[in-house]
Amino acid sequence: MKTILYVTDYSLNSVAALKYAHKMATHMGTRLVVTHVFDYPTVLGTAGLDEPFPHLEDNAFRIHRAKLEKFCGEHLGSGYENPNLQIEPAENTSVVKGIIAVATEWHAYLIVTGMKGGSAFREILMGSTTKLLIEKGPCPILSIPAGTSYRLPKTIVYATDFEEEDVFAIRKLAEMAEQFEAEIKVVHISSKEEYKGEMQMQWFKEMLLQKVIYEHIDFELLFSKDVFETLRLYIGKSNADLIVMLEREKAGFINKWFHQDLVKKMESYGKVPLLSMRGSHHQLFYFKKAL
Repeated sequence: MKTILYVTDYSLNSVAALKYAHKMATHMGTRLVVTHVFDYPTVLGTAGLDEPFPHLEDNAFRIHRAKLEKFCGEHLGSGYENPNLQIEPAENTSVVKGIIAVATEWHAYLIVTGMKGGSAFREILMGSTTKLLIEKGPCPILSIPAGTSYRLPKTIVYATDFEEEDVFAIRKLAEMAEQFEAEIKVVHISSKEEYKGEMQMQWFKEMLLQKVIYEHIDFELLFSKDVFETLRLYIGKSNADLIVMLEREKAGFINKWFHQDLVKKMESYGKVPLLSMRGSHHQLFYFKKAL
């Protein structure tokens, strides 16, 4: 069975991501693993002892398992009593490494996390954690803004750079869109000075349609020097339910840096769920319903 991994810091603002992940997993027939990464304090003066506190680790896992169970029970109600929902606390000095370890162990094909935390410190923690997961995670990251209610994605906006990497990403995305009967809006934004003409758009469309069999794909070309602001306005105008962006693997340094910066700006925008993918995820990300 395929697995969606949900990551929480126990904050109130991560509740929307839990509910979203749960309903998405239920709709797609996948397993949902709920995790929190913790680190128990190091006790000074225990060097050289084989088992200074033999029950410390067991107690820590027991405490966090109970805390996760309570968190799920409070916010999912009867939906928590589901055999496809697994509680998996993890210990690691690094939150990101801990999440990656759990995702690898469960062969997760999607990690769901909140965009913001519940306090000034947690906001910094969750924000930076999400951004690091986008860069280092073994699978795509779905960031859910606080207060978001789950609804079937009917309009998915994919921001493209007209590159071959985009074709593979959209092919995987089409597998998801097909389940939800959603429309994919492929949008490219550039200044008129940088745009190479209609031939570039036509070349990309032809290459995409040769490799992606999905009827509900539209293409839009927008001109602007402020890519972020134009994309933000387009998302609102199109009433998007999901934004999808790709971290570039092979782009030149300037283009790669610029696109990464745009992905992180959209993650900070915090209005619409953001699915962040990397080129290395193409062979891992399958949305087909589990059997």
